[in-house]
Amino acid sequence: MHQLTYGDIKAATDRISGRVRPVALAQLDPGAIRTAHRDPLDDDRQVAPCEVWVALEFMQHTGSFKARGAQNFIQAHRDAGSLPDAGVTIASGGNAGLACAWAAQQQGVRATVFLPQTAPQVKVAKLRGYGAEVRLVGSEYAEALAACEEFAAATGALASHAYDHPLIAAGAGTLLEEIHAQLPGLDTVVVAVGGGGLFAGVATAAQHHGIRTVAVEPENCRALNAAIEAGRPLDVTVDSIAADSLGARRTSAMALHAAQQDGVQSVLVADSEIVRARQALWDHRRIAVEHGAATALAALTGPDQPVADRDLPTRPTGPSRTYRPGSGEKVCVVLCGANTDPADLAHRPAAH
Repeated sequence: MHQLTYGDIKAATDRISGRVRPVALAQLDPGAIRTAHRDPLDDDRQVAPCEVWVALEFMQHTGSFKARGAQNFIQAHRDAGSLPDAGVTIASGGNAGLACAWAAQQQGVRATVFLPQTAPQVKVAKLRGYGAEVRLVGSEYAEALAACEEFAAATGALASHAYDHPLIAAGAGTLLEEIHAQLPGLDTVVVAVGGGGLFAGVATAAQHHGIRTVAVEPENCRALNAAIEAGRPLDVTVDSIAADSLGARRTSAMALHAAQQDGVQSVLVADSEIVRARQALWDHRRIAVEHGAATALAALTGPDQPVADRDLPTRPTGPSRTYRPGSGEKVCVVLCGANTDPADLAHRPAAH
């Protein structure tokens, strides 16, 4: 297993500079996020409000952070002279597939994307809009993946991955480099976790800068948290409103290694809190993000209570349902994607 290093992040930052959109940041209103309760025995401690920013990475090319890893992956192979004439291939109708197709188009490289025949036509149209050849195979993702692997073996096409590749994760980590440059006093970064590519990259860069990383997952979509508890990646059940983007059954070994380092905290949030956080972003800022992106914010806006589900592991270090910033803490929440149908946002009662 390749253990991601800060050197990988720096190399990716240099490699994709000028090829992706720099992340924009916006500060939440003072008092919008509660700080941790003051110790009643510490009467001399002055409680300052926390300072919370959101990273608007959903404004990235293709609508998610995935463009960073895809661009780094293709550019690194081009630089190394290892980009085959058959181009790149991936099995994904989600953000990773879109990013791969976009990056390939930017580099003038062929992209072949495999999807199940049940894939929505809107996704197929988007992929073709980026110049990709779309092949519809089988009725499930596993069948499309098998066909993709066969295609790569037969043609020599370079197989990409949604998250479990060091170049993909390193590209995602460039996001933290940009955030740190704009917020030099940053204490904590909060990020949603699916397979772990974004988390691995961000956490690796964050540790280098002495920044805490809060890894947030839906409580019924907890591949990373389960791996932390078991000490190894393992399959988990996937059942969450955010499963379309965070629904990996198993996290990567890279992500687990990053999570086992100092300065990482695991948080699990309920689907109801994800929905509420997503709605609040729309009601108060007119920001429409996918449920996966709202998962990160839900860690800061959820209720003050521990995980009570008997099926979830419990120990003094975690997991918890919330992350409460301390007095004066500077926090950045990554809003990682917005490939969503916003129709349901306008027809719900305002979140409070």
